[in-house]
Amino acid sequence: MADETVGIVGAGIVGLATAREIALGRPGTRVVVFDKEPEVSLHQTGHNSGVVHAGIYYTPGSLKADLCVRGVALLREYCRDRELPYKEIGKLVVAVREDELGRMNDLYERARNNHVPDLRRISKEEIREFEPNGAGVAALHSPRTAITDYPAIARSFAKDVVDSGGEVRLGFPVTGITTVPGGIAVASGQERVRVDRLILCAGLQSDAVARLAQDEREPRIVPFRGEYMLLKPERTGLVRGLIYPVPDPRYPFLGVHFTPRVDGSVEVGPNAVLALAREGYTRTRISPKDLLGLAAYPGTWRMAARHWRTGIREYRGSFSTAAFMKDARLYVPDVGVSDVVRGGAGVRAQALDRDGTLLDDFRIHRVGRVTAVRNAPSPAATASMAIAEHIVGAVFGDASAS
Repeated sequence: MADETVGIVGAGIVGLATAREIALGRPGTRVVVFDKEPEVSLHQTGHNSGVVHAGIYYTPGSLKADLCVRGVALLREYCRDRELPYKEIGKLVVAVREDELGRMNDLYERARNNHVPDLRRISKEEIREFEPNGAGVAALHSPRTAITDYPAIARSFAKDVVDSGGEVRLGFPVTGITTVPGGIAVASGQERVRVDRLILCAGLQSDAVARLAQDEREPRIVPFRGEYMLLKPERTGLVRGLIYPVPDPRYPFLGVHFTPRVDGSVEVGPNAVLALAREGYTRTRISPKDLLGLAAYPGTWRMAARHWRTGIREYRGSFSTAAFMKDARLYVPDVGVSDVVRGGAGVRAQALDRDGTLLDDFRIHRVGRVTAVRNAPSPAATASMAIAEHIVGAVFGDASAS
């Protein structure tokens, strides 16, 4: 008999990393992962770009910064031990205008404070040494930034959980969370499973599932769809490594960039448009329930009032390949509309506060025996194993959740 049973809602990479951390690190504790889907990692993890972020962008001292840097080391070691793909192909963060140099230098100082390894500033001429088809006035070069296969990692985490005596219960949509004497009852329809503690890692459904557990109603999740183009196979040679813009600090999105994948393909994107459904991977996927929830939330309108110009620009790129590629050509001038085809899309679970603020850092709440991950956008996949350590430390009293 297990000394204690811990339930985890969500079989994405964060939920599975947390389950694995408990299963391997706390003998005598049984772990049960619940997910509504028939397979693990079908949503954010399964639509991830595959980038292992080095920690360049994040505010020093934030959870994102600390857990990303720790997570890279853990993930790299795990992939090598399990012979999973992990390729350090390097990244350029490129300034294409003189007025971006100040932000680029600020980013360099931030990255140094985050102990990003081997990062350096390079000149216009040096950009061409790394990317012969690239352009820009200067750049940051991060040689240790890598790419991997996050769905494969998530499947490996799930296997570790099961091999350690845990359970991954798929096809189990959580419809109720109730406090019972000495524990928590997790319901799916008429079926109920009792656990001693519960951890919510529900991604796109994180606010809805947290409300079932009587957690705070805010922040709310706003789904942003990121759409990609794919370079045609005969044009993938235009790009050697990752090419990113200098990000706008007003937004938690990084802008259109070039992303080689472990399968040899190269993505261009993503944009960031408001999705009309929590799981709205296409423009035609619309959920009246999700739309009503967005319309009824004051934070949605306050966000729109601040960022409507950016929203219009992003939607233009959604419907026009020429508009989409206009930004991309600033970084690789030789790439054009004829060089790409429409690719896939992902939906980012972006937490939004009532005042219209898009949350940047990870946010984790604790309500009695329930711990809820309320915001875990990029670099959550990179940081997943470190996030798991942090959550487990908080749940079992070894650290404090933030």
